[in-house]
Amino acid sequence: MTDTQHKLVIRHIGRILSGKLEAPLLDGDCVIAIDGRISEIGYERDMDTEQATIVVDAADTWLAPGLIDSHVHPVIGDYTPRQQQINWIDSCLHGGVTTMISAGEVHLPGRPKDIVGLKAMAIASQRWYENFRPSGVKMHAGAPILEEGMEEHDFKELSEAGVKLLGEVGLGSVKAGETAAQMVKWARKYGMQSTIHTGGPSIPGSGLIDKDIVLEADADIIGHINGGHTALPDDQIICLCEGCRRGIEIVHNGNERAGLLAMRTAFEIEQSERVILGTDSPAGSGVQPLGILRMIAMLSSLGNVPAEIAFCFATGNTARMRELDTGIIEIGMAADFIILDQAQHSPGADMLESIHQGNLPGIGMTIIDGKVTSTRSRNTPPAARLPSIVS
Repeated sequence: MTDTQHKLVIRHIGRILSGKLEAPLLDGDCVIAIDGRISEIGYERDMDTEQATIVVDAADTWLAPGLIDSHVHPVIGDYTPRQQQINWIDSCLHGGVTTMISAGEVHLPGRPKDIVGLKAMAIASQRWYENFRPSGVKMHAGAPILEEGMEEHDFKELSEAGVKLLGEVGLGSVKAGETAAQMVKWARKYGMQSTIHTGGPSIPGSGLIDKDIVLEADADIIGHINGGHTALPDDQIICLCEGCRRGIEIVHNGNERAGLLAMRTAFEIEQSERVILGTDSPAGSGVQPLGILRMIAMLSSLGNVPAEIAFCFATGNTARMRELDTGIIEIGMAADFIILDQAQHSPGADMLESIHQGNLPGIGMTIIDGKVTSTRSRNTPPAARLPSIVS
């Protein structure tokens, strides 16, 4: 290690949630990160903890990857005109979310719908969130809403400019499956990932996107399969889960019963790795700072899934589906963590059992790229034990 490197040591960890379905719990009591990347995972007695830039004492609590919200609608900075709310991203950080993915900057007043304008807006959105991280949160933005008349060269130009996402297919004028499929293919050709709106209309200008359109369009992510807000009939949800291998995105702003159905179907067909979580905020339901945590608790308790597995839906599953370098505690990955514990006075023998009973945990600290971005959460219930910065 050189004098210019930043070294984070997290010691006295109780248990580690990996974010990986195949091994959701890791052994060890210490994690080290150098220059924002995980370099060692194990037991402190076997590790070189000297010359640390910062040492965090986890106080025998839990370490997990930072949560990923797979479906948000940012506009600019940390402000949303949809809810007239400032610092909504910071509030979500206090709910454990360290990474967000835009499904389209659709709520911008006067959003341009001509092709030149929508491309300019997408590039600008990608740039300002690349250059500015609200409270440290990684916002992957610049997701153009598809409009009639777009051609292959438009996707090539967007990709070359750094735009790697498409906004929800169906929120613009492109709603026919055949047209959407062609544009999704062009996007995929140039390394852009796509999401499709699923279910009934959510805002004026959107419309019904049923299972036939979703399957024909073949977007990479079945956006809010449980509706945003109105879900499709059960048989169509089951058909979508069974009829393709794309991401099954369940959101907080959707139909909870339909979300449970989608998750159970994924397990029945032995494809639980496809389940990812989002909030679909800001929207008519507002901003949900604890939306991802609430989804984890809901799916675990009502869906009878172990809490450590439900955490994978919001971390490693999303990271792998979205091709991110975060969301998994593994050497070489980004050092994005949350330190959390069972909420004070909550039932259950430990944090996982408490979550499995439907209770939210308390977050004591968030860390992004190896640097502390928040301490005790102002939004979660207070944790039974809290980590501390000791040097």
